[in-house]
Amino acid sequence: MTEVQTDSNAKAYSVSELAFALKRTLEDAYGFVRLRGELSKVTHHSNGHVYLTIKDERAAIDGVVWKGSVKNLSIRPQQGMEVVVTGKITTYPAGSRYQMVIETMEAAGVGALLAQLERLKVKLHGEGLFDPARKRPIPTMPAVVGVITSPTGAVIRDILHRIRDRWPCRVIVWPVVVQGDAAAGQVANAIARFNALPEGGPVPRPDVLIVARGGGSVEDLWAFNDEGLARTVAEGTIPLISAVGHETDTTLIDFVSDRRAPTPTAAAEMATPVFAELKGYISDLTARIHRCGGRLVEERRGRVEHAGRALARVPDLVEMAAQRFNLAASRLGAGLSRNVAAHQTDLVRVSARLTPSLLRRPQQVQADRLERLAVRLPPAMERKLDRTAERLEGLSKLYGSVDPSAPLKRGFARVHRADGSLVRQGAALESGEAVRLVFADTDRRAVIDGASDAPRPAPASASAPARTPRAPKPAPPSNQGDLF
Repeated sequence: MTEVQTDSNAKAYSVSELAFALKRTLEDAYGFVRLRGELSKVTHHSNGHVYLTIKDERAAIDGVVWKGSVKNLSIRPQQGMEVVVTGKITTYPAGSRYQMVIETMEAAGVGALLAQLERLKVKLHGEGLFDPARKRPIPTMPAVVGVITSPTGAVIRDILHRIRDRWPCRVIVWPVVVQGDAAAGQVANAIARFNALPEGGPVPRPDVLIVARGGGSVEDLWAFNDEGLARTVAEGTIPLISAVGHETDTTLIDFVSDRRAPTPTAAAEMATPVFAELKGYISDLTARIHRCGGRLVEERRGRVEHAGRALARVPDLVEMAAQRFNLAASRLGAGLSRNVAAHQTDLVRVSARLTPSLLRRPQQVQADRLERLAVRLPPAMERKLDRTAERLEGLSKLYGSVDPSAPLKRGFARVHRADGSLVRQGAALESGEAVRLVFADTDRRAVIDGASDAPRPAPASASAPARTPRAPKPAPPSNQGDLF
């Protein structure tokens, strides 16, 4: 066994002395460093500082841009940018970490992943997938929440814990991988399958979906920049909340989703209300309704009491009416007597003018009128009868002139077709056609023989309207008036 020799005279450093000695050594040796790499985990803090990581394919160094140097940068630090920075290397004694304090930053070219992502953003933005008008509202009180994430890890525990504390609803978890080549396909398949669930099926259809993953580098989150996944999110009908990475991480799915949450826990808060707050709000509304109702009743009661004080008492109203009735009753007898006396006076004044000659005068006028009418009536009746007889004789002559049977007595005959229609022109008959000849005393059947040399006119309609006889001319007006 070898005995370890120790120098008890060596100086013992304190932790602070060694940490700050290392800090001075690094700052002296690397007081000016020019570094090239890709930016990752860029965080713009509220105090104005910018924290980031500079990395390549094998290593990564933390960096910080103090508030006073941020405004002097030629570019704005963004995730995935390839840059050239200058500054110094220093340490953080409280945590035994070293970092680079950046003073200048220049663009060294866009990284391959960032360039690909920017081209895809421009393409999908041109197709309208980022349009705010197409984003669906998140339901206020969902009954079923669908969560698409890894079944292991802190993300799913945080979401379930947050929903359980806030809102009593059913949570359906669709397990997927959230990193690697298979992640985008599994997440897109979960979104599509959730949207394909029917209403009222054995598996309840979610009212809102949450796609969640913890933070990471650009490479770790690259599965959520997949074009197929973005299009699946845009085609879905269920509102979707994207909760991928931390607040500073941005992926393509954030632009297409209906809402973006900075963290998975914030996504659970966006998807669900606080049950206790709703109960308290309802209780407050109930109390306000009761208070308002009580004030309304009290106000109405006060108005009724005020109106009641202005009303007269019932006995007063009855007594006033009784007084008016008694006064009217006392005046009624005298009023009736005066009315009878007034009508009696009018009757006496009118009766003085009523004499028998006044009554006989209208009767004499009517008798004279009847005598005059009796003298004028016989001649008027005779003239009326003469005019009527003349009109009747004219109508009789007119009827004889249009009687179709009158020519038959003079030796003519009428020709009818087999259907009974009258033949008006011989050219309309065809050879061999059966006809009926009507004479004054009898009818005979005949058949047309031979053909006519004259051109055949168009057949007349069987239902041609008969000639309407002209009405007789009215009798000339007479100067003698009509008694009727």
